[in-house]
Amino acid sequence: MNKIVENDVVPPTASLSPVPASGGLLAGKVAFVTGAGRGIGAAAARLFAEEGARVLLAARSQDQLEAVAGEIRAAGGVAEHVVCDLADPVSVRAAVDRAVQVFGRLDVAFNNGATGQPPGPLDELAEADFDQLYAVNLKGAWVAMSAEIAAMRATAGRGAIVNTSSVGALTANPQLPAYGALKRALNALTASAAATYGPENVRVNAVAPGTTLTELLREWDERSPGTVDALNARTPLGRAAEPREIAEAAAWLLSDRASYVTGAVLRVDGGMLA
Repeated sequence: MNKIVENDVVPPTASLSPVPASGGLLAGKVAFVTGAGRGIGAAAARLFAEEGARVLLAARSQDQLEAVAGEIRAAGGVAEHVVCDLADPVSVRAAVDRAVQVFGRLDVAFNNGATGQPPGPLDELAEADFDQLYAVNLKGAWVAMSAEIAAMRATAGRGAIVNTSSVGALTANPQLPAYGALKRALNALTASAAATYGPENVRVNAVAPGTTLTELLREWDERSPGTVDALNARTPLGRAAEPREIAEAAAWLLSDRASYVTGAVLRVDGGMLA
């Protein structure tokens, strides 16, 4: 079933909205963000708008999207939203198409949306849970990248994509084995896309967050008290990141200031894997 719901009111002049040529890291760009209802995605949507982008927010929760988009508009930014399920390829393609319909082009995309797994050894993970992880965290990202590249080719003629990986994909991950494995596969997909589309001036990179104070992490800490403290003890900076700190790295990679960076997996982990 197609799980896509558009916001009811789209300004008829949205695609013609004037944006200053300078004054922000992403000024003049149209940005597409998945997982934008909360956590890193919501922080990124706010930041990208502050940096001059017109932003299309995508996530599963209509209420969360409306709240974040409303905050952006109240602060003077330009944002619209679309409900999108990353496990549904039709929904994902329609969401990317919506960015072009609303704003007339697509310049940058932040594929941040993901789902987590119950912590524990791989033999205790249900097959249905693994299938859902694959559908969202790897196949969903692949579908999104394919649609984004097509949209960039057809409109801007160039572009930049950032995928959200994890430091858990860069080392053994006994507590989140399937999550780590699929994020490692996403790193490989990122590198392959960078090599393939670099000649078309489409850059593809990833950020690998360390301990970050998202809802998913807080839920894990509630189920297993002391999780965050233990992770912070392994981190040279001695603390967890705020979601906006991850968003800042993504914004730089998407901006023209990172014009010679592609195929990279940028650790934003407080030194955890130093």
